[in-house]
Parts: sequence; C-alpha cells; structure tokens
Amino acid sequence: MKEGIHPNYGECTVICGCGNTFKTGSVKKELRVDVCSKCHPFYTGKQRDMSARGRIEKFNKRYGKDSK
Repeated sequence: MKEGIHPNYGECTVICGCGNTFKTGSVKKELRVDVCSKCHPFYTGKQRDMSARGRIEKFNKRYGKDSK
C-alpha cells in the first residue's frame, strides 16, 4: 500500500434515530443512521409477529373459526 494516500481509520461513534449509540471503526468521526439493531423490525422480532398475526386472522376469517 502506498504511503499518504489512504484516509486515517479510527474510532467512530454511531448515533441512531432511536437514541442508541455505539462505537465502531470508520474514517469518519461520527455517523448518524435511521435504524439500528435495537430498533430494526427484523432484529427485534416485531416483523415476524405482525406478518404471522395477519395470516392467522386471514385463516380464521376464511374458514369461519372463532378467534377465541
């Protein structure tokens, strides 16, 4: 690798829209992101629950099952 042409790689603070912060490595000092692993539906499991709930309701409606 050539000397003097690469940016300095150092510690970076990542700030999410939900308020979560964590440290990582980057050439920038600070990164601002919209979603992180604390608030993303895939990692929190909310996405799977919502899609399954819709399928269950659709099944019950189609076959006349009581939701109790």
